[in-house]
Amino acid sequence: MAKPNCYAVILAGGRGTRFWPRSRRKQSKQVLNVLGERTLIQETVERLSPVVPAERCWVLTNEHLRPEILRQLPRIPRKQILAEPLQRNTAPAIGLAAHILSSIEPGALMGVFPSDHVILKPSRYLKFVRAAFREAARRKIAILGIEPRWAETGYGYIELPKGVKAGSVEPQPVRRFREKPDAETAAAYVEAGRFFWNAGMFFWRADVLLDALRKFQPKTFTLLSSLPGFSHRTFAKKLADVFPLCESISIDYAVLERADNVTCLACDDIGWNDVGSWQAVYDLLARDEHGNSGRAEVLASDSHGNYVDAHGKLVALLGVNDLVVVDTPDALLIADRSRSQEVGNIVKMLEKRKRDDLL
Repeated sequence: MAKPNCYAVILAGGRGTRFWPRSRRKQSKQVLNVLGERTLIQETVERLSPVVPAERCWVLTNEHLRPEILRQLPRIPRKQILAEPLQRNTAPAIGLAAHILSSIEPGALMGVFPSDHVILKPSRYLKFVRAAFREAARRKIAILGIEPRWAETGYGYIELPKGVKAGSVEPQPVRRFREKPDAETAAAYVEAGRFFWNAGMFFWRADVLLDALRKFQPKTFTLLSSLPGFSHRTFAKKLADVFPLCESISIDYAVLERADNVTCLACDDIGWNDVGSWQAVYDLLARDEHGNSGRAEVLASDSHGNYVDAHGKLVALLGVNDLVVVDTPDALLIADRSRSQEVGNIVKMLEKRKRDDLL
């Protein structure tokens, strides 16, 4: 059952460059339906609805994406879908949300959620979300840790006490946050059994987060606290003036790694995936007997392990293996599937060439 003082802050400002050419400034990863009929941000709002209904969701995005998010999320009040004047990383964005919610409802509890992840077991997931909100009500900072399924080098890790049991809704004290490790270190983390992936989901009372910003990020706190009330006619103008002056820093560095009241809910299998590349989409979709998958009509001959995304046309594959093929009206991507994490480099090349029409 939803609690009246629980709010969701959904971060939706990223560009999703590794999903080019489908992901663009005005149609980024979080507003794409890369897996099913609903987009990733629509799925995010829907799975949270038993705990936080749409009217208590706030979305932080950018000016390019706001019109599309407004279209996709009509149940969220328009004023609660905010475009940041300038991207300044997660700490100022979350601080802004805390400032607004604290002024609206003293004692507001806020959960921070990425807008572009997949969670295939939402009922199980919500057990941990509810437990994390309970921790936040006790003035703790709570985070969700994901039990690692392999030795991943692309995620940060959360170190918990020895003997921790994944799947328990009893909060655990965080011993230390660990940076993205090399392969050998990641393997040791998995073997140890007390290290969990940091999935970027955080819970706190709005005033607790503001107190932490006051202590650890005084400049950003001072700037945000100078804003008038959210409903004041000068709010938008003042925000445009002060927000770009905030330090660009992640909430992890700004608060979580410095605070002493951080606890973790050690999640077991909730079907979490950050869908970080076309390879991740390939892994999540059903494949034919030759390992081919995608969102297109595919005719494959002597071809194996390919992912194809090409709407409205037949794609014929002959004698090719382990490719990513993504077709849009103005661009075509053909890549080695094992190098799909590098697609963002193509976007950087386009930026250097000033090809704004393809960004």
